[in-house]
Amino acid sequence: MHDVLRRWKAAFDGHQPDVMADLFTPDALFQGFGPAVLTGRDAVRDYYEAVPPDRRAEVTVLHTYTIGEQVAGGFADVTFSDAHNWEAHVHMSLVLRLHDTGWRIRHYHVSRIEAEH
Repeated sequence: MHDVLRRWKAAFDGHQPDVMADLFTPDALFQGFGPAVLTGRDAVRDYYEAVPPDRRAEVTVLHTYTIGEQVAGGFADVTFSDAHNWEAHVHMSLVLRLHDTGWRIRHYHVSRIEAEH
């Protein structure tokens, strides 16, 4: 989990949609900020291509787990930001699957945390 999120952060911060897409399984389920549930690497690539290139992410892993030898997952807190003082805080949940090429994201979900007033 830590390694996958380290690579995800580097690709996100570097605005590398092809690298981002490669972190996911071919049949990945993806729920980002938008209302649509996306499926597959092409949809993930398109999603990250649309993210403004100056956005960055700070990631704190909160919890990890394994199910057997080929499935793992966990939760993280993520703060997205840009140079214009925009910020979004989210909880991220991931399910990872071990493939021949290493761990890939099979399920990705973020839930925005609204600040309390």
